[in-house]
Amino acid sequence: MNDKSNTTGKLSVKERKHMFRRWIFSAGLGYNYETQQAPSVAFSMARALRKIYPNDDDYIEAMDNHYKYFNVTPQMGNIILGASLAMEEKDGLKAKDAVQSLKTSLMGPFSGVGDSVFWILFPTIMGSIAGYMALQGNAIGAVIWMLMYIALYWVKMWLFNLGYTSGTKLVTTLGNKINLFTDAISVMGLMVIGTLIATVVTVYTPFKFHTGKVTLALQSGVLDKIMPGLLPVLLTALVYWLLGKKSWTPTRIILLIIVISLIGAATGILGVKS
Repeated sequence: MNDKSNTTGKLSVKERKHMFRRWIFSAGLGYNYETQQAPSVAFSMARALRKIYPNDDDYIEAMDNHYKYFNVTPQMGNIILGASLAMEEKDGLKAKDAVQSLKTSLMGPFSGVGDSVFWILFPTIMGSIAGYMALQGNAIGAVIWMLMYIALYWVKMWLFNLGYTSGTKLVTTLGNKINLFTDAISVMGLMVIGTLIATVVTVYTPFKFHTGKVTLALQSGVLDKIMPGLLPVLLTALVYWLLGKKSWTPTRIILLIIVISLIGAATGILGVKS
């Protein structure tokens, strides 16, 4: 199929639900250390994007845009993917950058909420109730546990529709200002990435200079004086630079970091902050 048409197709409720179900049942499949949930996103969006983009080249470009790093609590991913689908349905490839920026900026904050609610709060409360009832010999506890997880399906569906409706309203309201939205959401994404560098990436050196009776710690005496978190920033910059090289894949970069860590630990240049 190689239709020259560049227009987008309107998705039916059935087609949107099909995309939602694909995500629900495949969010944890195809997980890898390079793109994490991207294969699941691409699989979920495939049929919907085929309807939106009848032209093969447009379809490939849209699919490639979704086959990029993505990692979020699966339940909260419904909102993000619902909004992404609505934006592509409304503006096609013109919304490509906005869709990618939206996914990048929201997956971190939404995961914080989703992990707390769906992985900690909900299982703790409902598990405690069901477990206590089971210990008392009451089978209703197990039934309640199963019914609650069945009910979660409809919660996920509601979250998907919420994201889809919000995405439609967002694009409709912005109209020709989609570029402004793209720039704003890109800035938000950069802020999220910058925060992750400072809080998640940890590089520490215990190395000390000794001159006579004077001892100077390289980390606290030099690097932290220049800029706190300088080593994590330099490591992140190195990774981004290597990602731009064709010969360097994420897997190779991970192996390189492991080798650097082993050499650094063996020589005493790198260590664990006490």
